[in-house]
Amino acid sequence: MPAASLQTFLEDIRLVSEARHQLVQAVRALVAQRFPGVEEALKYGGILFSAEGVTFGGVFVYKAHVSVEFGSGARIADAFGHLEGQGKGRRHLKLRGPEDLLDKQLAAYLPLALQAAKDERPAS
Repeated sequence: MPAASLQTFLEDIRLVSEARHQLVQAVRALVAQRFPGVEEALKYGGILFSAEGVTFGGVFVYKAHVSVEFGSGARIADAFGHLEGQGKGRRHLKLRGPEDLLDKQLAAYLPLALQAAKDERPAS
């Protein structure tokens, strides 16, 4: 993704809410730490994450929270009980403050989300 468009997107978030901007940056840092070389794409009004050739999640900003969404989240065995959503495939974590990164076990969900997305890929 062109760095300028991502940078503009992040600056726009910061103008609206410094707190949500910091949450987005913390999510991005955690994903990058967990998956070195992760690719980011600005799409659907948020930042999508891809690793090992698979898009497995994204971060989106809402009025009162930041949502980390997993496209194949319904395939995740939710041992922690923090995933929200009732749809056919997608699940998400709502983050309202920096403490939610730890409290909602985001680091533990990331590899589960990647594996779920890989499992959902059609066999080649």
